[in-house]
Amino acid sequence: MPKSSSDWLTLRRDNETGIESVHAHFCGHAYDPHDHDEMLVGVTNKGLQRFNCHRRLHTSTPGQIMLIEPGAVHDGHAPDPEGFTYSMLYLPQAWLNVMLQRRGLGEISALQAAFRSTLTEDSWLNTAIQQAFAAIHHSEGRLARDQSLDRLVDLLARHLHRGSPPAQHLVGMLRVRDYLHDAMASDIGLDEVALAAGIDRFRLTRQFQQAFGQSPHAYLVRLRLKTARQLLAQGCHPAQAAAQVGFADQSHLGRWFRRAYRITPAAYQQQCTNVLYR
Repeated sequence: MPKSSSDWLTLRRDNETGIESVHAHFCGHAYDPHDHDEMLVGVTNKGLQRFNCHRRLHTSTPGQIMLIEPGAVHDGHAPDPEGFTYSMLYLPQAWLNVMLQRRGLGEISALQAAFRSTLTEDSWLNTAIQQAFAAIHHSEGRLARDQSLDRLVDLLARHLHRGSPPAQHLVGMLRVRDYLHDAMASDIGLDEVALAAGIDRFRLTRQFQQAFGQSPHAYLVRLRLKTARQLLAQGCHPAQAAAQVGFADQSHLGRWFRRAYRITPAAYQQQCTNVLYR
């Protein structure tokens, strides 16, 4: 995948909360379809940022807020030659659950299609995102971080809504999803997955695609990527992380990681931990 010489990305990680801040600029293609375990909350700073999410094409203009739930598959590209710049916070579910429970809102995992809108304009929330981003990305101290994050969650809660429990026909696909999580590090075939689900492989692929917007293989790759990302942030060697999640080797992980996150596993780890593995 060619990379423009004008592309750049900086990443910081707050070890106490696990929140990551990303500031980046891309021209042309930015990201292949991928998802995150974290909730993504960000702002487009300059240019037009176009991406698919929830099976719709969105175009974010400067000042617009992007709200992406955990597990929501999205990509990204710049429709204009000058590219786009954005600031994004990755809010871990565990941290966010505590914040929401303190406000009587329950767990984020219980929220289906958690945001009312993927793109929104809210000047108060925009300011809160920018302040929380600055506190984390520029290491402004724990008090600045805590106060800005409290303000962010208070305003973010207005954009959340509870969804309905999954329909009965989706329950089987949730079992397939759980099976993929359990067998993540194994070299599994479609027949094995279909056997675990109790349906034939052709109906399985079609129903899984309808339920999650991606094939079982695509889901498994993204699950491995998200898990490898967590291991790298904890200081795990890239080769060891690749083996633990089921990639063939470190280079196999590297190819997929760069396509999804536009950064190498080693570079991501160094920006998270200041440890560099070759």
